[in-house]
Amino acid sequence: MDASSLQVRSLTAVDHARWDAFVEQRPEATFFHRAGWATVMQRAFGHAVHFLLAEADGAIRGVLPLVHVRSRLFGDSLASIPFGVYGGILADSPAAFAALDRAACALAEELRVDYLEYRNLEPRHPEWPTKDLYVTFRKALAPEVEANMNAIPRKQRRMVRKGIKAGLTSTFDPDLERFYPIFAANVRRLGTPVFSRRYFETLREVFGDDCRVLTAMHGDQPVASVVTFYFRDEVLPYYGAGTPEARQVAGYDFLYWELMRRACEDGCRVFDFGRSKLDTGSYSFKKNWGFEPQPLYYEYHLVRADAMPNVNPLNPKYRYFIAAWKRLPLPVANWLGPRLSRSLG
Repeated sequence: MDASSLQVRSLTAVDHARWDAFVEQRPEATFFHRAGWATVMQRAFGHAVHFLLAEADGAIRGVLPLVHVRSRLFGDSLASIPFGVYGGILADSPAAFAALDRAACALAEELRVDYLEYRNLEPRHPEWPTKDLYVTFRKALAPEVEANMNAIPRKQRRMVRKGIKAGLTSTFDPDLERFYPIFAANVRRLGTPVFSRRYFETLREVFGDDCRVLTAMHGDQPVASVVTFYFRDEVLPYYGAGTPEARQVAGYDFLYWELMRRACEDGCRVFDFGRSKLDTGSYSFKKNWGFEPQPLYYEYHLVRADAMPNVNPLNPKYRYFIAAWKRLPLPVANWLGPRLSRSLG
């Protein structure tokens, strides 16, 4: 392909179906490359989006979802994509990749952001500063439910069976009525500002049946719940939370097993447990399921910043904020949290 025939422009409303068709056919694509994220970021957070596509002869040859997040507290970034585990450029040729890459760097300079960030599964710019903070956990599912149960290491399998023996059940919820209160209370206990309910409502509105809520019940009481994404033959549990009772009855363990079981029965072939920070509780939990960590390559083109950002709870500068947030009354945390979390992409 002649590079001179490529044109890079912004996504428009009429391009969504063509964009998603291109994403669907690229083997390296992820759920976070879908065009619907432009709607989610604008509607739920008010962020400016710059979803770029490269075209030649009327055909899409590459896409790059970018979101501009401006925050007085946490800096000014252009990222692919915030609130997502993965992102970066999808292209069917080196020329299309290079065209989108040049356009993104030029846009970052034009907007005068602190940095441009790509969230890659594979290294694309080894010469750029790169974080080694995150890993992801992905594993192929066996076609048979029992084979997946037997693949869980013995100690973790015992926890799943504990939840089953406790009489837990699971159900897909039609709304957020059970999930959101559990999630809001859970993140407050962790010292993290909560996302707005509107964010989750928007995810469900935009992605439809590809965004579902599974809840584990102990009798008539919900003990754990998870918002889950579906992409091709992959299932991605993404926003999970539980009540204090969940640990007593192995609610988390049962919930993720039920999600895995149902995904297997629906023909899914990959279980994506998502990212975790190295050597944290969630990192250990996922390893206990027999998943092996895979590195993520978060690469940064620095514009105004002179170093990579370090906006995460492990940063010592935020420990006083986290301790104070845990002590906030829940209604106060739920009111203030969405105003801060929109910048924590």
